[in-house]
Amino acid sequence: MSDFIDILPALACGCVLPIVAIWLGIRKEMNETNTRTQIVLAAIEKNPDMDLEELMAKISPKKKLLKEKLLTKLLWGGIIAFVGFSILASNLWLDWLGGADPEMLFLLYVIGGVLFGIGIAFLLNYHVGKKMLAKEMEAEQMKVMSEK
Repeated sequence: MSDFIDILPALACGCVLPIVAIWLGIRKEMNETNTRTQIVLAAIEKNPDMDLEELMAKISPKKKLLKEKLLTKLLWGGIIAFVGFSILASNLWLDWLGGADPEMLFLLYVIGGVLFGIGIAFLLNYHVGKKMLAKEMEAEQMKVMSEK
């Protein structure tokens, strides 16, 4: 029984937490869609002759530009790589000082290495995407400027 209690936090973080996060995200999107639907229905009831496409364009969420998406990848890549590097550096320091539990050190090396690798992957994704999507970002920027 105590083995199950020891595994319970890992199960909660690995299984339950992702399911709850996905459920909350879907629920948020459904609430936003329902709110937009209610607004459109109320607008149709008050003025049936109104332009629905224009109304939908005004109340629909704005899509992020390619540049904004790439900058978000840069931000998260930097944060995650820094956290991973910090864990690895502090773990090396603990290992150098000695006296730490080897199993804990191994686990921290794995966690730090994985986080650092994910951060580097985000940063590489940013740099490759920036080069590959340069023309698309420029065209998107010109389209936004022409709309204003």
